Amino acid sequence: MTPQIYLFILLSISSCFGCFFCQPILPKIEEDIEKLKADFNSNQSDVADGGSIFTERLKSWTETTEKKIILSQIISMYLKMFENIGLATSKLHVKNIHNALHTLNNSLTESFKKVNDLMELARLPMNDLKIQRKAVNELFPTLQKLLLDHPTTHVKRKRSQSQKRKCRC
Repeated sequence: MTPQIYLFILLSISSCFGCFFCQPILPKIEEDIEKLKADFNSNQSDVADGGSIFTERLKSWTETTEKKIILSQIISMYLKMFENIGLATSKLHVKNIHNALHTLNNSLTESFKKVNDLMELARLPMNDLKIQRKAVNELFPTLQKLLLDHPTTHVKRKRSQSQKRKCRC
């Protein structure tokens, strides 16, 4: 486990549960992650080859709601990793980390549902005529929602410029 992943887990726990929950648990999780890193020999130089797995992907997710979506997927990946290699039922420090990840995962269930929605969208067969017809039917409401929820920066700029021009105090 690289230092970036270690930091990621700590930041995930702190951002999802706030300072009140994190103060007592973070030092223990940090200790447990250090033990896990030793179990995996993750301080060897080959671990850094190819860059990070998760932390690079987090950089482009800036808003809190966006981060929860990607974090929910990353946390579920950690849980799968623990289950695939049978770590969830082994050593105490591993159980502690697994329980913390499981608690985080439960708090992010709504975000996980959003990830599933995105995955379902990616699997839509856009070469299917029926799907295409439905998509065309939904095109205007989709664009309307997008434009109403996210006005273009051009409109915002015009508005702010006209306010500056009016007020020449």
